[in-house]
Amino acid sequence: MNPTRLALHGVAEYLLAGPQFRASGTIRLRASDGGFATVAEPELRVDGRQLVAGGEGYELAGRTLAELAAAAGLDGGAPDSYASAVTIGPDDPLEIDAIHAARLAEALATGDAALRQFASAEEPVLWPEHFDIAIRVDEINYGVSTGDQFIDEPYAYVGADPVAGDEFWNAPFGAARPLADLAGAGAVAAFFTEGRSRR
Repeated sequence: MNPTRLALHGVAEYLLAGPQFRASGTIRLRASDGGFATVAEPELRVDGRQLVAGGEGYELAGRTLAELAAAAGLDGGAPDSYASAVTIGPDDPLEIDAIHAARLAEALATGDAALRQFASAEEPVLWPEHFDIAIRVDEINYGVSTGDQFIDEPYAYVGADPVAGDEFWNAPFGAARPLADLAGAGAVAAFFTEGRSRR
């Protein structure tokens, strides 16, 4: 598993979603320039390898989640609304490579743009549990994952029961395509459209 993705997943949960849940009652995050951000108070965002809180920037690499929470005055920790899947601990130094962080930010931005093209009435949500950006339309999930045990790189997915005999459905949860195989947001939106048409 990519250590940058593991670290940023921990940041999303411990430093953004958790404090936001305790202050505003929601775990939803959003894609933002250079990374991701809260949708409610407190106003927090990750831009590249920095946490931005209260107008101050805090370098993430080499620091721990607990140190960063204390430095930024945050009520750090995972939200209490689900069982955390984050494998990095609050006292583990964060390993964040600038190039990998930029690629993950680009994947989230691509996912956000593709979802808005595909279903303009829906608001894409970056879910901290899975560290993916997604929407749900007519009982089908559409989204972009930053990577996981199934595909260890960013990928687009359509979450629905696979159709037997249809090679489009290539994953146990539906269909998945690495973003590297899709030429930008338009191609990702087309993949979502194809998934919907094959149901």
